[in-house]
Amino acid sequence: MSSEAAVKYVTDTPESEVKRVAEWINTEEYKEKNFARQALVINPAHACQPLGAELAAHGFEGSLPFVHGSQGCASYYRSTLNRHFREPAPAVSDSMTEDGAVFGGQNNLHEALENAYTIYKPKMMPIFTSCMPEIIGDDLTAFIKNARQKGCIPQDFPLPYANTPSFNGSHVHGYDAMLLSILQTLTEGKAVEGRCTGKLNLIAGFDANTGNYREYKRILEAFGIPYTLLADISETFDSPLDGTYRAYPGGTKLEDAADSINGKATIALGTYSTAKTFGWLKDNYAGKHAALPTPFGVEKTDAFIMKLSELFGKPVPESLKAERGRAVDAMTDAHQYMHGKKFALFGDPDYLLGYVSFLLEMGARPYHILCSKGTKKLEKEIQALLDASPYGKDGKIYINKDLWHLRSLVMTDPVDAMIGDTHGKFAARDANIPLFRFGFPVFDRVNLHRYPLIGYQGTINMVSTICNKFIEMRDETCEDRHFEMMR
Repeated sequence: MSSEAAVKYVTDTPESEVKRVAEWINTEEYKEKNFARQALVINPAHACQPLGAELAAHGFEGSLPFVHGSQGCASYYRSTLNRHFREPAPAVSDSMTEDGAVFGGQNNLHEALENAYTIYKPKMMPIFTSCMPEIIGDDLTAFIKNARQKGCIPQDFPLPYANTPSFNGSHVHGYDAMLLSILQTLTEGKAVEGRCTGKLNLIAGFDANTGNYREYKRILEAFGIPYTLLADISETFDSPLDGTYRAYPGGTKLEDAADSINGKATIALGTYSTAKTFGWLKDNYAGKHAALPTPFGVEKTDAFIMKLSELFGKPVPESLKAERGRAVDAMTDAHQYMHGKKFALFGDPDYLLGYVSFLLEMGARPYHILCSKGTKKLEKEIQALLDASPYGKDGKIYINKDLWHLRSLVMTDPVDAMIGDTHGKFAARDANIPLFRFGFPVFDRVNLHRYPLIGYQGTINMVSTICNKFIEMRDETCEDRHFEMMR
């Protein structure tokens, strides 16, 4: 037997070469090569469709999300939600393996439906797919029909389902597809000619901030407007710790969701994550309909408040007028700490539109704006916001780019701060700038999902978070020990 090594040892890279490459990736030359790549995606700023579908499924009373696919995929969706909210995200999977990939997943689906219904006693099981069943072409319509015929699940038990291939779209598209299926299923046969619940149906879109849902409720209650908040996760992922485990805390009541088709009016917020749902309900729901941007900042909150006033013929409550005044006061008090600062932004389309609008109101400069799953329509909307303000004239929009592209941008054309989710921390650390974690997911900080970002109170929260960080950074390095104490 040869005494030579059976494998070839890896040659250590010289320290000088490591240093050279580390410096090179911060150059314009590297940025040009980075932006030239096409086939490779590095650290995308989005998640996959089934994750969004699971968030929508969690928003209804007694709902048990059901993954038709592999157990590993289901673990990813659950763990991502669990780590963001630091709350349980109960869901089941029919655990497709190699056999399912060859013969199809019907047997898995039938057995899992029967077991989950018997053991966990949910009121509804929204079904959505991962990659494997989408690639092999599983027919969920036929599979579910056969499951009912075999008695695996009761005939009248709600099983909304959505095709959510992980290799296409993003979490916002999966949210939209699942929400649409749930509403179609629950409202089937529930429309009553001439009936009006007198309620507003509010759809928040893909929003993983439980504080935002509570803020919507507070605003509607200030108006005295009866409402059904569809896909409400405010209790699902922010329930009290009182020693009792509840498998299905909170969520929109199924009977309220079913009767929503007879509502007085419907508002869909976050138009990019509710596009298909809103298109369907416009044709099927009674009453008036409106699609509005997520209410970040004063202007977009004003639009939401005025639409509520218009739809229900109610004056704007004095409490909300006072709240608006406090938000404007907070912005005025703090504007000097943000004025002229350059920001790099990334995230979901609806959140990006909100970030840009809010920053422009503060006299800040949205400079690098990146969406890894965007459209020409989104680009035009963001550009219109930039063009309408002198602070937006230098802003550049990058559609369908990833966070490694963003790293090249902030290293070669520096900014003062970044706004986005936890995954931006690597680029922010390399650029030595703060990252304001206003998106999804946020793994490395606690309780941020409890602080509303929408509405006037959300505006105050964002202003305070950003400006206090800039003040803190200055205070830590300022030679004047009395910084901001004496004027």
